[in-house]
Amino acid sequence: MIALLQRVTEASVVVQGRQIAAINTGLLVLFGIEKGDSEKEVERLVDKLLKYRVFADKDDKMNLSLQDIAGELLMVPQFTLAADTGKGLRPSFSSAASPEEGQRLFEVALKIAKKSLNTVQSGQFGADMKVSLTNDGPVTFWLQVTAA
Repeated sequence: MIALLQRVTEASVVVQGRQIAAINTGLLVLFGIEKGDSEKEVERLVDKLLKYRVFADKDDKMNLSLQDIAGELLMVPQFTLAADTGKGLRPSFSSAASPEEGQRLFEVALKIAKKSLNTVQSGQFGADMKVSLTNDGPVTFWLQVTAA
């Protein structure tokens, strides 16, 4: 399971010309689910991204988490993160979870995040989304958890 975290001052998602989600200061997280991922990996990854210290403290050190600053979260499902790019010039998506399992686990991730944060928004699974953001820093991290 993969999460690409981007610290943002704002982010939004548009589907078919209509804005469906928007946040201010917080994290935009692109979320990729791979074959073999389970609710256990979802729990570990969401816990990690909520507690990952990427926001500045009073000494301007990355020492505060999304929870610490009561920041906002925008989670966007993105199966292309699970692509195998090791061979050739075209990505293979054979390692991505099935659409049904991906959607189920993405919804589990949202439910877990909503228990810990006041503002959790999401993209639309399977939709052609237009994602906009202002990356703060820029600060971007790749988090990955694998089945134990």
